[in-house]
Amino acid sequence: MDDIMVWVKVAKCFAAAFAIGIGTIGPAISQGRVGATACESIGKYKESAGPIRGIAIIALSVIESSSVFALLIAILIIIS
Repeated sequence: MDDIMVWVKVAKCFAAAFAIGIGTIGPAISQGRVGATACESIGKYKESAGPIRGIAIIALSVIESSSVFALLIAILIIIS
C-alpha cells in the first residue's frame, strides 16, 4: 500500500510541475512581446512615453494573472 502512495505523490509532483511549466510558457512569451513593443514604441514616440508605459504595465499585469492561476492550480494539485 505504501508503494502506491509513493507513486501517487510522484505523479502529483510531475502534474504540478507540468501545470506550472506549460502554464507559464505562454505568458512569458507574451510579456516579452509586450515589453519589446512598448520599448520600440517609446523609442519612436518619445513624447507619448507616459501613456505607452501605463498601458504596457496594465497589459503585463493582465498577462501575469494567468501565470498566477497556473501557480494556484499547481498548488491545488500538490495539496489535494
